[in-house]
Amino acid sequence: MQILAQTTPGVNFTSSDAFGLDTWANNFYMRGFTQDQIGAMLDGMPLGGQGYLNSNGVAITQAIIQDDIGGMSMSQGAGALDTFSAQNLGGAISYISSTPKDKAGGKISQTFGSYQAFRTYARVDSGILNNTGTKFYASFARTNSNLWKGVGYQNELQADAKLVQPVGDRGKITAFFGYGNFTQANYMPMNLNTWRKMGRNATFLKPDYEKAKLWAYYAQYTNNVPPGYEGILSNDDIGNYVWDGSQIQRTYLSYINGHFDLFKNVRSDTTAYAGLTSGTSGYTNNFVTSPSYGAVSLNADGTVSGVPMALGMPHLYGQRLGFTQKFSIDAPKNNHIDTGIWYENNYWSDDYRLYEDNLNSGHNSNSDFKKSQAHTWYDDSFNTNTFQFFLQDRWTIIPGMTLLAGFKSLTQTTHGGTKADYTAQLEAEGWNPYYRHAVNGTMTASAAFLPHFNFDYNFLDNHEFYWDIAENLRAYDFKTQTSGGPWGGLGKNSPGQMAQDVFDANKDKLRPERTWNYVVGYRYNSRIFSGSVDFYHTDYYNRLATITEGVSNNTYTAYMNVGRETVNGADIQGVIRPIKGLSITNSFGWADARYQSRSVNYGGQNYDIKGKRQVYYPKFMYKADLTYNWHRATFNFNVNYLSSRPITFMNDQKVPAYWLGTLGLAYNFGKIGFAQNIKTNFGVTNLFNKNYIGGITGSAGISGDDNYNLFVAAPREFYGTVSAEF
Repeated sequence: MQILAQTTPGVNFTSSDAFGLDTWANNFYMRGFTQDQIGAMLDGMPLGGQGYLNSNGVAITQAIIQDDIGGMSMSQGAGALDTFSAQNLGGAISYISSTPKDKAGGKISQTFGSYQAFRTYARVDSGILNNTGTKFYASFARTNSNLWKGVGYQNELQADAKLVQPVGDRGKITAFFGYGNFTQANYMPMNLNTWRKMGRNATFLKPDYEKAKLWAYYAQYTNNVPPGYEGILSNDDIGNYVWDGSQIQRTYLSYINGHFDLFKNVRSDTTAYAGLTSGTSGYTNNFVTSPSYGAVSLNADGTVSGVPMALGMPHLYGQRLGFTQKFSIDAPKNNHIDTGIWYENNYWSDDYRLYEDNLNSGHNSNSDFKKSQAHTWYDDSFNTNTFQFFLQDRWTIIPGMTLLAGFKSLTQTTHGGTKADYTAQLEAEGWNPYYRHAVNGTMTASAAFLPHFNFDYNFLDNHEFYWDIAENLRAYDFKTQTSGGPWGGLGKNSPGQMAQDVFDANKDKLRPERTWNYVVGYRYNSRIFSGSVDFYHTDYYNRLATITEGVSNNTYTAYMNVGRETVNGADIQGVIRPIKGLSITNSFGWADARYQSRSVNYGGQNYDIKGKRQVYYPKFMYKADLTYNWHRATFNFNVNYLSSRPITFMNDQKVPAYWLGTLGLAYNFGKIGFAQNIKTNFGVTNLFNKNYIGGITGSAGISGDDNYNLFVAAPREFYGTVSAEF
């Protein structure tokens, strides 16, 4: 995603750390859409959603080591019928893992950088082992870095293996396995006021435990702020400051694929896959009390008796099982037909548990927590079945001119919600719990006919003209009662307005999101100059939105249809190569996404959001890139601009625009002894050391600065890498 963000107009990637490890803070923008609205596949295997703690998939950063990605492609428009996805509203990205090499060998690379960062990657290729052509590779990567602010570290362990077995001269079988283990201390999300008043280094209160207890006391038991913060922070701001937060994610992913030429003109591609995800992701909860240490009170010396906080830790488990079947047929009259089906069963559970903090010390946020040590607050689980069919015909009208027409059918049904809620029991035990919005039920998203049309004409050697029209549907999100979606955080603790009441009422009114997408573009390519321009328009129908305000113990969330939305956009790029080895790229992206509803009812009040910009999305992007290759040396300088992003539906609060620069130097020493392609790389991220908001996550508010979902990006950092092949 970072590569696409630096090279592709209308695409951008933001995060809170230079490696992009923190999936909580990662944002990916593409032609008016985000990572949760884009289809993704790896070697033809559906990846599902690409957001944080995916209940319906696995992010590409966890599915495979980035060094093992052999290629990627982005759909020309929003269609991509042969991309199996229940999330795709605006396009798709296909990743291809690298193929085991025919010759035995390997590769190793070592990176060191700021904040004691290091990354080790090693890979071994078997080469062709026998006369049937068997070959495989196995690889390993470890990344570790201290947080650039606060206390803690980020650690990532990954391993991949891929086996290719030819079957005669008419097919092959491919097997892949990927493992990921992410253990990370989190960065604290904040609102605009905290960022402006406390600065970029504001973060969790660890290691000052007494301060953490004091601030938890003020958040939970008063409407005031600690001494010295009057007029600087609000009581809600104080409640957002907690002891610490962390996440652990373990991912196991595997597939087996059979690709065969059934007949001279018919090819079959079959994939069976499985994915397992487990982990924890939570933080100190300032709005419950650890009951073993007695009543909570403020002492005369400013310290706190008792422990007015506890660790709230969701325990996550996900299981995906599925298969895809595609047929490719070379038909008469220059027609090429593709058709296929996809089925997947997904089970997801989230058990939220409380762990007492000690009187004088906090919890170990990266331990393997045992259920016997915890007090369960609620258990959530969901079971989802997805089925998709597609059929398309690509007709070559004349050489260089093709017309594609086809459609897909998609249906997804999810049943689940809260299996058990122990709020009353915790209240009796002295935890001082609050309302948890328990809800249970079934939602179905379905469409029998989602058409796609594409025209592409390559003419006069250097020119290409194309247009693309597609209708897409996105199935409902499901995670937990605390996240956005039909099951998420609904209602309030009041008769007739409980979460289940709201869910039951919504079920008859909600419809899945649909989009109609139109793209027209032109490309030119020559030795000296390459250029492209495209214009796109999107019509949203049944635009769904989660609107949230308030802190954890007093959150009001609504999941609603906010009506229509339109997106008008354009992407322009020019690349000039004036002399050998020198490439200068400039690109500009414009995406004007605006809501069209005049009446959105939230909290009993109507709001007119017609003409308001889509929350979290930038209107303008600009990139400039200079790359110069001289003999074995490479120099790269990249600058990109991201415009302001609204963070409320009324657009009264916005994240400021920023300029960001990166610098890279590389030298290839070639072959030395048995080692080949010995390279050194040196890079600088955030070259201008800008203090800016990178990632934005979670639900937006209707207005005001009352949501804590902003992540400050990392400051200037330096990295160096040495790599070699053998």
